[in-house]
Amino acid sequence: MSRATSSVHRHSKRKKVLKLAKGYRGRSSTNYRIAIERVEKGLQYAYRDRKVKKRNFRSLWIQRINAGARQHGLTYSQFMNGVKQAGIQLDRKILADLAVKEPEAFKMLVDQAQDALKASA
Repeated sequence: MSRATSSVHRHSKRKKVLKLAKGYRGRSSTNYRIAIERVEKGLQYAYRDRKVKKRNFRSLWIQRINAGARQHGLTYSQFMNGVKQAGIQLDRKILADLAVKEPEAFKMLVDQAQDALKASA
């Protein structure tokens, strides 16, 4: 008995892959066999880069906090140590946003961090 090669399920499976391959160059977007490989690789990149994106943003926040802290005479590590000792529970995302958009508020945090560092020394 021969296999059914034109079933609804098979068509929908191919359409799904080709839809995901839309926009790829050359035969990668039209040839099913090549499209499967490209789509699988693309999904691997997407999975990996969702995690890389988080790393990149954390790195950006640290750079912004460091720049803001250095304007007031502290390094990033000194500032973060002072923030922890002062009991300020703000994450890096919020601290970076304050450093960029609210320099006066960030200056107040730097002062609190410096006071906490002096008190512990």
